[in-house]
Amino acid sequence: MLDYYRTKFLINFWDTGKAIILLGFLSALYFGIFGGVWAVTGEMTRWGGEFLELFGVNLENFSYYQKQNLNGTPITRTDGIMLIGMFLGAIVAALWANKVKFRLPASKRRIFQAIVGGLLSGFGARLAFGCNLANFFTGLPYFSFHTWIFTIFMVIGIFVGVKVSNAKFFKPQAKLEKIGGNGLGIIVDKNRKNRHFIYGIIVFAFSVAWFLYLITSNPALNIKDKSSLLSIALLFGFLFGFIISRGQVCFTSCFRDLFLFGRDIATKGAIIGMIIATLIAFVFIINGHQIKLVDISIGVILGAFLFGFGIVFAGGCECGWAYRACEGQTHFIIVGVANIVGTMALALSYDLFPKWLVSGVKINLLETFGDLSGLCINLILFGITILLVLFYKQYFFAKRKIL
Repeated sequence: MLDYYRTKFLINFWDTGKAIILLGFLSALYFGIFGGVWAVTGEMTRWGGEFLELFGVNLENFSYYQKQNLNGTPITRTDGIMLIGMFLGAIVAALWANKVKFRLPASKRRIFQAIVGGLLSGFGARLAFGCNLANFFTGLPYFSFHTWIFTIFMVIGIFVGVKVSNAKFFKPQAKLEKIGGNGLGIIVDKNRKNRHFIYGIIVFAFSVAWFLYLITSNPALNIKDKSSLLSIALLFGFLFGFIISRGQVCFTSCFRDLFLFGRDIATKGAIIGMIIATLIAFVFIINGHQIKLVDISIGVILGAFLFGFGIVFAGGCECGWAYRACEGQTHFIIVGVANIVGTMALALSYDLFPKWLVSGVKINLLETFGDLSGLCINLILFGITILLVLFYKQYFFAKRKIL
């Protein structure tokens, strides 16, 4: 019986669509507790800024870093603790499933794609003040209309990225290699899965110990005092990372797989998850939670396109590269480093952008149209989105049937 549940929940991959729906529910609870959306590139930008400070760079001269609030450290900020928790959860999931294996990039072209795609996605995400978490999956449910503008141009960027990445030059070249020249074939380490499971238990035990330490060493839980919520941030981060790894969730696949294969499992899961999050978030918002509003600007449009193109060219978004890096795939470690460097490049150059590029109008659907009307408009937009997805899927297979 134990082997059955271990295989079902810890070794076999979970259904991606259901995993994304679960993430939608959890992200709404996260918003209710912390008053902010589940997001990662903002904290990665802070990490990049703190790295620059190690080399004496005065970040007070850069307005973008001032917007990011660099107070504290990754282990004293809820966003920092949450992001570290994501990596811990992904590592534990990968170890328990025996999926950790050090793998080098398949070719120099893939390294090039990792660097360029990572830089573009990091730069674009911060130009648009959010990635496909804060501006898509945990953005669309929270009634700031800039997230819909971001999504449209991100999808366009993904479509272009699919076309470029699918060009013959960038397609992986199959190469046959002789393995096991001693005539013994591939040697299987039968004890590897047991070792990895034990390593996973150790990392899990560390996470639990850290969680208990944060509970006992911080003030009593108080939603108005974020310093008291570090333990909860770690818990949510661990759950996010674990689910992402088990469900192999990369939000890039929502539209990339639709354009490449006509596959809409992730897309429909994301839309259902966002509808659930919208309904839960609406209750929190009408009871006093604030909405993050961003100007609808050319910067958001350009950033969304660069981000969409970059995540496809690199092979994964922030969630995708994070769990794959934890599995030992060095390609995605490169993507992650390049992504953070991209956020640094944007932050250091932001003050050079003309005001007309980065400024615009903020639209809160609930304030502009009223609470119930704003809710209905958001739900209608989700309905239109899923109809477009189904239409494209039908078109995709009909076209290939004709061919």
